[in-house]
Amino acid sequence: MSPGEASAIFGAGLAAGTINTIVGSGSLITFPTLLAFGYSPVVANVTNTVGLVPGSLSGAYGYRRELKGQRSRLVTLGLASAAGGLTGGILLLALPGSVFKGIVPVLILLACALMAVQPKLAARLIRRREAGDAVQPAHGGPGLLVTVYLTGVYGGYFGAAQGVILIALLGIFIDDDLQRLNGVKNVLAALVNGVAAVLFIVVSHVVWSAAGLIACGAIIGGQVGAKVGRRLPAPLLRAVIVVVGTIVAIKLLI
Repeated sequence: MSPGEASAIFGAGLAAGTINTIVGSGSLITFPTLLAFGYSPVVANVTNTVGLVPGSLSGAYGYRRELKGQRSRLVTLGLASAAGGLTGGILLLALPGSVFKGIVPVLILLACALMAVQPKLAARLIRRREAGDAVQPAHGGPGLLVTVYLTGVYGGYFGAAQGVILIALLGIFIDDDLQRLNGVKNVLAALVNGVAAVLFIVVSHVVWSAAGLIACGAIIGGQVGAKVGRRLPAPLLRAVIVVVGTIVAIKLLI
């Protein structure tokens, strides 16, 4: 690996780690970078997932203040995410890459739409709960559990913008501060990537030199992203998520 290639992969990991912590979709930086240097799609995807795990953990640690008091929520949703990540990883190794090609942009655009109208949807749920028509479990209820699992399947398979989908779902089903939910999103994404990465390490081929460079950059990026993301007001954070998610979906459609 040349110094130029190593620098580019490290830089991609740094950018991806920052973006993943704030919004999600960092894979759209690292994955194409690996493809550009000649790695096959499956090897690039596997290596990318393994490399981004430390960055996901770094971002989750950066949001540790917002995670206080959410242990029960994290355990319940974390189990759903981990199961989804394992399922998605198995699908990646078993199915052709074209299977999700058509549906991924649609899912991301749907998540962006949900994120845009999230305040209205959340307010409607709050009114129903106040009227006694609905009860809000700490983990958001069975609807959130199912959709978090399905998001984990997608994340284990490819993962670009899974953070956008997760934060939209959390914001709709759980009445809480958006920054606290962003912290939960980072933990769930780390679990999905971590479970899938363990599977890939055991049964697939990982380019460790590239994964290590992505990991080093992503760890730094995770801390940068936590500092930047925490300072964004909820409306601005929501706008950033919608804009980035839309750009990602358009890029995948082209």
